[in-house]
This record gives sequence, C-alpha cells and structure tokens, in this order.
Amino acid sequence: MARGRCALLLAALLLGGCASVQDATGLATQQDLIQLRTDVTIAQQRAQRALGEAEAALAQAQRRERERDGETERRLAALAERVDALTSSLTTLSGQLDELNSRVDALSRQPRAAAPAPTAPRPPGIVPAVPTPAPPPAAGGSRPTTNALQPQDIYQAAYLDFSKGSYALAIAGFREFLRRFPDQALAGAAQYWIGEAHFSLARGYTNAGQSQPATEALEQAVQEFRKVLANYPRSDKAPASLYKEALVLLELKQPAVAEQRLQYLVETFPQSEESALARERLAALRPR
Repeated sequence: MARGRCALLLAALLLGGCASVQDATGLATQQDLIQLRTDVTIAQQRAQRALGEAEAALAQAQRRERERDGETERRLAALAERVDALTSSLTTLSGQLDELNSRVDALSRQPRAAAPAPTAPRPPGIVPAVPTPAPPPAAGGSRPTTNALQPQDIYQAAYLDFSKGSYALAIAGFREFLRRFPDQALAGAAQYWIGEAHFSLARGYTNAGQSQPATEALEQAVQEFRKVLANYPRSDKAPASLYKEALVLLELKQPAVAEQRLQYLVETFPQSEESALARERLAALRPR
C-alpha cells in the first residue's frame, strides 16, 4: 500500500516536472517570436525609409535633369534666333550686292552717251562739285560708243542710290569708284558723299531710337569727312567736308573739337560759302 502511494507520488512529481519544462519551453519560444517580429518590423520600417529616400533622390535628380534640359532648350532657342537674324541680314546684304552688280553690269553693256557728270543737290551753303567736261566729239560730229565702264557711270549709279535713300548701296558704290579711280576729278566728291551717307544713316538710327548705332555712324562720318581734306585737299568739297565734320562733332557732344574745325575752315578757306556759315556757328558757340 505504501509502495503504491509512493509510486503515485513519484508519477505526480514527474508529471509536474514535465509540465514545468513544457511551460518554460513554450514561454521561450513565444519571446523569440515576439523579438523576431519586432526585428522584422524595424527592418521593414528602415527599408521603407530607405525606399522613400531613394524615391526622393530619384525625383530630385529627374527634376534637375528637366531643369538642365529646359536651360539647354532655352539656350538652343536663343542661338537659333541669333542664327536666323544673321542669316536674314546676310540675305539682305547679298541681295543688295546682287542689285549693285546687276546695275554695274547693265551700265557696262549699254552704249554711253556724251553727258557731263551729275551734280549732286547741295545742302545749304555747300558748293557743288564742278563736273568733268565731256571729251571732244570724234571726227564726223559724233562720239563713238563704247561698252567700257566709265568713272561717271559708277559715280552716277552710287549717287542715284544716295538720292533714293539706299545709303549702304551708295557707300559701296562710291567706295568702288574710289578703288578704281582714286585720282579721278570726282574722287573728292565721292569721298564727301560717303561721309554724307553715314551722316544720313545716323539720322535714321536716331529717329528709330537706336542710340548706339547712331553714335557709331556719326563717328564713322567724322572719319570719312576727314579723308576728303587728307586725301583730296584741292577738292571743291574740302570746305564742305570741314563744315559737315563740325556739325557731326556737335551731334557727338564735342563742341570744343567742333570749334577747332570751324576755326580751321575759316582760316584755310576764307572765301568759301562754308566759311561764312562757320563764322555764324562760332559766334553761337563762343560765350559773349
């Protein structure tokens, strides 16, 4: 009987011991699962943050790329506009050159009738250039025709452009005249009209509100007028070029230099009509 009770007690103890081991083992497994779940959750959160940062970096990179592409497109558009403007200007200049060449070719093919060189309309106080007299007629009372281009032909074509307001063409024509016939009697007058053409261009720029091109044209006009006296001091246009140079200098706000040129005109060409005009200008410039 006692042995039976002991056996039952031992069995109970053993069963109790096994239950405690199972309980301890179950508790340890549950803690491991909780820890593992926590680690997984933290890893997921870190992965999500990393993904968000990567997506933000990618969006920023794409935005910068779009901005660079936009800036590149703007620069390309500006460059294309500049190229178009230069192409248009080149086309215009090419057309003007073709027109001048066609006019010169037509004049060279036409028989030239005996006629004096054209006299330009003179501004107030400007002495007109003396035209070159026509050569004497050939025997028989008639002058033989020729297809050779004469100095008066180029001069006349250039002056026609000037009278029509085609100042760029006129400048090109008068320069061609001077290149071919630098010692011809009308060379001084041709140089004078180059200065007048630049002066007229300056007025056009001023009326259009383009101050920088106007100033550049005025400065060029001064240089061209000075060439008349420097290269053709005996030209009838020498006094006129001095007077016009002074007017341009006044436009350039250089009254002291203009006064010097006017005084030089009075002293060098005292009998010219421009000398009287120069005295009037000097009286207005000098304080009383």
